Amino acid sequence: MKTLILLFAFVALATCNKCGPLQKLKVKQQWSVAFGTDHHRIDFGIAIWRGLFRQEPEARKMFKRVNGEDLYSGAFRAHSMRVLGGLNMVISAIDNDDIAKFVLSHLHEDHVDRHVPGNYYQAMKNSLMKVIPAAIGRCFDHDAWEACMDVIINGIKGN
Repeated sequence: MKTLILLFAFVALATCNKCGPLQKLKVKQQWSVAFGTDHHRIDFGIAIWRGLFRQEPEARKMFKRVNGEDLYSGAFRAHSMRVLGGLNMVISAIDNDDIAKFVLSHLHEDHVDRHVPGNYYQAMKNSLMKVIPAAIGRCFDHDAWEACMDVIINGIKGN
């Protein structure tokens, strides 16, 4: 019995704070629940942007072209769906390194072209890390999300 307990403890330590295969699968599954379908995605996106803008009010200025002052406008909702679509692509491919790297590289280029300040990436991660658990409830795996979101955010930033 002690050997079994030590084995579980070893596995837990080995997978802690790492975006490994198990964490990637958990993130994919939990994302599909949180992202949902149809109008739920719009509400989900609004919650994420609201959280980001609460942390970084100046970020709204980056979204003048898509009416960032009005989260409910058609232009901003369409923008939100494009951003979440990109995140959905990354998360959907997170367990396929070649595809994930390609998607992250593409998103990185988009963000470099837009001169996104470094602190906005952390604000987005913070917002996602509040909205996703609210959307899925107690099954949220904080450690898996923390580790995998670091991989995603750093990939988009280019770190």
